[in-house]
Amino acid sequence: MNILVTGANGQLGNEMRIIAQTSDDHYLFTDVVEVEGNPTTILDITDLEAVRCIVKQESVDCIINCAAYTNVDKAESDEAFCEVLNAQAPQNLALAIKEVNGLLVHVSTDYVFGGDPYNTPCTEEQKGTPTGVYGKTKLHGEENILATGCKYAILRTAWLYSEFGKNFVKTMLNLTTTKPQLKVVFDQVGTPTYAYDLAVAIATIVEDYKASTSTWSKSGIYHFSNEGVCSWFDFTKMIAAYAGNKDCDIQPCHSDEFPSPVKRPAYSVLDKTKIKATFGIQIPYWTDSLKRCMTNLEK
Repeated sequence: MNILVTGANGQLGNEMRIIAQTSDDHYLFTDVVEVEGNPTTILDITDLEAVRCIVKQESVDCIINCAAYTNVDKAESDEAFCEVLNAQAPQNLALAIKEVNGLLVHVSTDYVFGGDPYNTPCTEEQKGTPTGVYGKTKLHGEENILATGCKYAILRTAWLYSEFGKNFVKTMLNLTTTKPQLKVVFDQVGTPTYAYDLAVAIATIVEDYKASTSTWSKSGIYHFSNEGVCSWFDFTKMIAAYAGNKDCDIQPCHSDEFPSPVKRPAYSVLDKTKIKATFGIQIPYWTDSLKRCMTNLEK
């Protein structure tokens, strides 16, 4: 099968490159910029005709969309472009893949929730109540995909980290090594997601699709993160512990001590019952995956 990956030089895109190394499928990795050492085809997914052209030229059967505007704070002052990348571009991908009767796997976010107070894990059927531009545009992207009528799997995830790019784990590794004291919020709760585990879940869905391409009936929204629950404070404590950083005094604090243009979801735990039941996916516990990632970072 021919699989096109967008955002191929980001965290998840780089993990998909690792998946591709042991796959029988032909992967085409695309992004808007080239990175040394990463073979990349330049593709602007905001250009519908460019997307249509490459899908037909390369006989693409499946698109995995790892591209997004993810700067949550900056999005508040850049709404127009955020809407183009997070809502219009997914629609372009959906329209192009529908024309060849293929599958779109699209990555979304826990930020589609957060406006309503709740303290139970979010299900796929729960109404989206985004609190800022980023969450709102990602929800629009989901709605646009559904409206095209293409075959799709939308995966909402949360607190993504990996060995690649900038992320919370790498930032906290640096800060707990260099700072004598650190304050981290304890009143935002969720589950970290190791991007490699998400890539494995995506590959599992693609394999399921390959087994029954013409009759595949599992289009839907699915939630994926690692198992378990923690606050950003707990997450940081575990990062420091695994790194052996004992000299940094890590203290819990409230979110309002770090003013932000966006109110972040206070409870970002995702209910993963549906994806596990539908695709038989085994999901690792968050501390086990964190340990694996940090071991890889040390290599």
